[in-house]
Amino acid sequence: MPTITILPHPEYCPQGRTVQAPTGTSICEALLDHGVEIEHACDQVCACTTCHVIVRTGLTSLSEMEEGEEDMLDRAWGLEPNSRLACQAILGREDLTVEIPKYSINHAKEKKA
Repeated sequence: MPTITILPHPEYCPQGRTVQAPTGTSICEALLDHGVEIEHACDQVCACTTCHVIVRTGLTSLSEMEEGEEDMLDRAWGLEPNSRLACQAILGREDLTVEIPKYSINHAKEKKA
């Protein structure tokens, strides 16, 4: 079971965090399952970029990027060569480190009741 190290983010994970998730799980699902409330405005269907993450280590262990994700990432704030959409990046067997960018293109966040 791979370990995901989430670098500190002032809103979603101020202290940083380490979680484990089964191979075959998306980064987004893994974070949400462990209480890291990463944005996912399109409900994880690759129709927005709010779950954009930067994979600092372990990029080659993730599923291969498909064309739809690649096209969508062009719209992400702070795009880097190792950027992925957390809803589309499926965990392999290796550990990884991810950074949630400071900003996203989502202008209206929904608050939980």
